[in-house]
Amino acid sequence: MTACPTGIAHTYMAAEKLAQAAESRGIGMKVETQGSIGAENVLDDNDVSQADGVIVAADKDVDLSRFAGKRVLSVGVAEAVRHPGELIERVLSAPVHTPAGSPTATSSGGGRERGVGYRALMNGVSYMIPFVVVGGLLIAISLSLGGSTDPAGGLVIPKDSFWMDVNNIGVIGFTLMVPILSGYIAYAIGDRPALVPGMIGGWMANTGSLYDSKAGAGFIGAIVTGFLAGYLVLWIKKVKVPKFARPIMPIIVIPIVATTALGLFFVYVLGRPISWVFENLTEWLSGMTGTSAILLGAILGLMIAFDMGGPVNKTAFLFGAGLIATGNQTVMGMCAAAIPVMPLGQGLATLLRRRLYTEQERETGLASLFMGCFGISEGAIPFAAARPAQVIPANMLGGAVAGALAGVAGVEGAVPHGGPIVAVLGAVGGVPMFFVAVLIGSVVTALTTVALIDLSERGRRAAPGAAKGGGTPVPERVLAGAAVGAAGAAAVRKSAAEPESGGAGAPVAASGEGGAGAPVTAPAEGGMRTPTAASAEEGAGGVLSGHLTELTVRVELAAGDKESAIREMAGLLARSGNVADQDELVATALRREEQGTTGLGEGIAVPHAKTDAVTAPVVGFARSERGVAWDSPDGTRARLVFMIAVPEAAAGDEHLRILARLSRKLADGAFRGRLLAAPDEAAILGVLREVG
Repeated sequence: MTACPTGIAHTYMAAEKLAQAAESRGIGMKVETQGSIGAENVLDDNDVSQADGVIVAADKDVDLSRFAGKRVLSVGVAEAVRHPGELIERVLSAPVHTPAGSPTATSSGGGRERGVGYRALMNGVSYMIPFVVVGGLLIAISLSLGGSTDPAGGLVIPKDSFWMDVNNIGVIGFTLMVPILSGYIAYAIGDRPALVPGMIGGWMANTGSLYDSKAGAGFIGAIVTGFLAGYLVLWIKKVKVPKFARPIMPIIVIPIVATTALGLFFVYVLGRPISWVFENLTEWLSGMTGTSAILLGAILGLMIAFDMGGPVNKTAFLFGAGLIATGNQTVMGMCAAAIPVMPLGQGLATLLRRRLYTEQERETGLASLFMGCFGISEGAIPFAAARPAQVIPANMLGGAVAGALAGVAGVEGAVPHGGPIVAVLGAVGGVPMFFVAVLIGSVVTALTTVALIDLSERGRRAAPGAAKGGGTPVPERVLAGAAVGAAGAAAVRKSAAEPESGGAGAPVAASGEGGAGAPVTAPAEGGMRTPTAASAEEGAGGVLSGHLTELTVRVELAAGDKESAIREMAGLLARSGNVADQDELVATALRREEQGTTGLGEGIAVPHAKTDAVTAPVVGFARSERGVAWDSPDGTRARLVFMIAVPEAAAGDEHLRILARLSRKLADGAFRGRLLAAPDEAAILGVLREVG
């Protein structure tokens, strides 16, 4: 079984190398690939029962339970590309796998645990986002269309009204988002047995009444319970149990034991400090009412912005709300100004520096802006959970500024709510300065966020080995779904300048060669095809399902470095007529390079981008006689460069299948040799038709 984090190049190159090594030794082998298009050539029960051993070459979590009782050798996917023959020899003496063993494949490159934690956090965030967006927008809509200020205090929606029903649906979404975050963090670490304890632990973390607290621990508590549940389940899995008990371990024993242990630990150990923080912060704030309004406003703003619904946030909010009835409405005014700063600031940040965010994050940013207008601070939680070290300090700075400005201006809040909605509904005194405080605080949060993220990206890029071979690449950050592409570090045995002979170990599967070398008529010099014209020509000269044509092929790259090469390749793709924003395409491809080199070794590089800067999938190819330094794991310079770009919402998975076939073919040294030797664009297209 082969599987790399993004499920493209290395998944299929490893499969091809293993198959070639087995064939050359006269050994029967079946290889299951778990790529971006799903599992292919799946190993069934009969395959497993007859196997002498199982090689799992994976850099992501895979389910090994079906291999119980078989010899299983787990390595990083790069090992299968570099040393397939050695793995075949080693598997015969590999340990026998049992369900109590490690549930995941381990990478041979080091740094595995850090990668697991990162992917677990991103997994939780990606599943949480829809709940935040749906719940927040429904609450915002119900407040805007059905809400009003109550003379008795509060922003209310009439009971038994249609809009109250809409509001209740939104509240359910918000109620579920915290346990979802916790549950799917746990799931990514401990697999299915960890899902139940993770979700129940997250629910408990968010329900303060279970541990005598007026506020739950919020999303920060959910992150804690998610990791605790995941690693607790991993630990329980290592416990040796009698054979008869193994079948019930993952569905009964592990979930019950982990859920009970985690729940009691949270109530009796973690819950007490949370309650203590709540009580002591409230007492401390009560002693500050006579101090400077600027200082008090800044402190309340810091607290409101810190955990967005957790004990610190609720302490400040309830303190302000409790003073409304006494006639002191200035404290609530400070809180009301700080409450929308986080979602407004994070949404604004996605507009200011779009290149720092994925398309999914930019869409979440728009929803966050909308929620901020209605005082729903939870709209910023996905950003804080994904980048706590950058987002939380920026939120707190903006919140402090907004609270201090509202304090010095004497802004008053007549209802326990915040955001522009309360000003529109007439529940704020000092409306102009209220909006000034909100606006300045939001801008401060946005600018600070992009500055900190930019510094973090530069630091990671400059870190030793950040994009070099020999180690595990930094995993790509994803909120929902995975960007298409080839990531990671893989090196193959020989130089592309010395292609392998077509021996038994390197079979050439050439399909559709009948058109190889057929002349293709190029457009007049300087001509530009429209997308319609491009589609019309695909049948005549297009390969890789028409995504690559003679217009997107270049015999020789002029660029001498990676960034220049990507810019030149983007210009080449633009000739197809399918590129709407060339600069954004370049920025997205360069951002992908920062996550880990797309240099595969063996003189190959596959830069790629999934972005709405292109209107349809397009592929380009160029050669470089001198080669371009691409931080490839084997140190070779890239002489064969493919660039792939697809829209964010590309329908179907045809482009993924093309990439899979291309990756398999690039493992063949003879094929690479023919690409290097092809004299012109038409001949190159003829060779690429072998990909099928």
